[in-house]
Amino acid sequence: MIIELDSLEDPRLTDYTSLTDVALRKSLEAERGLYMAEGDKVIRRAVAAGHTPRSFIMTARWLSAMQPIIEQATGSVDGGTVPVYLASEELLEQLTGFHVHRGALAAMNRPELLPIETFIGKHSSARRIVILENLVNHTNVGAVFRSMAALGFDAVLLTDSASDPLYRRSVRVSMGTVFQVPWTRITHWPRSMQTLKDNGWITASLALRKDALKLDEFARLPEVSAPDSKVALILGTEGDGLNAATIAHADHAVIIPMAGEVDSLNVAAAGAVAAWELRIC
Repeated sequence: MIIELDSLEDPRLTDYTSLTDVALRKSLEAERGLYMAEGDKVIRRAVAAGHTPRSFIMTARWLSAMQPIIEQATGSVDGGTVPVYLASEELLEQLTGFHVHRGALAAMNRPELLPIETFIGKHSSARRIVILENLVNHTNVGAVFRSMAALGFDAVLLTDSASDPLYRRSVRVSMGTVFQVPWTRITHWPRSMQTLKDNGWITASLALRKDALKLDEFARLPEVSAPDSKVALILGTEGDGLNAATIAHADHAVIIPMAGEVDSLNVAAAGAVAAWELRIC
C-alpha cells in the first residue's frame, strides 16, 4: 500500500528512526531481525536473494523506477500489504539523519544464518572461500565482499567478532554483493577451523611471518593448483592481524611480497590481491 507522508509523527516509521544512533540501530536489528537496504541497486539485489521487505520508503520521483522491484518483492506494484512510504527529500533526510543516496530505503527482514556444518554441506561445490577474523571496519567488510564477488570466490565466513555485513555502510560499499556471495558466522574460532579441514579445505592465513610462503608460490603448490582444490583464505583484523592461534592452526602462512619498504596493504586490498592469485581460471 502506498502511503504519502507529510510528517514524521507515525509509529509505523520506527524502523527508520534514529538510524545515526549506532547503539539503537544494533538494538533494533537484534530485537527485530531487520537491516536497511539503501538504493535501488542494493534493494534489487536483496530481493533477488530472496530477502523479504518489511516496508519501503522513498521520494515520489523514485516510485516508478522502484515499482518493478516492489512488485517482485511483494507481488504488487503498490506493495500490497507491505507499506510503501513516500516522503519529500527533506523529510527523508530528517527521518534518517543522513542524505539517502539513490532516493530509496527498505527495511528488510534478516535471513536466518546457517550453522557452519549446514552451510558447508549446502555449498559443497565451493572451491574458494575467505574467512574474516575479527574484521570490525564496516567499509573493509563491504569492500572484501565486493572483491570476492568480482574474483569468483564462493563464500565468506565471519568470526563472531567480525562486523555485520548487513550494516548499512557495509551493504552500500559492497554494492549489494553481500546478497550475492553466500556467508555465515563460524563460531568457536579458531578451533572450528578443524571443521573446514575435515571437509577437505586447505587453510591459508595471510600473515607477516618470515617463514610464510610467497603468495604466488602458495598458488603453485600441487594441492592448491589442482583442479579440485578447496582453499580457505584467512584475513585478519586491520590493526593486529591474525591471532597467533589462528596462524598456528592453519595449514599454511602466506605473504604478499612487497616493494618500496611497505610491509602490508589494507586488508581489503590484500584480500583482493590474494583472491586474484587464487582465482579459479
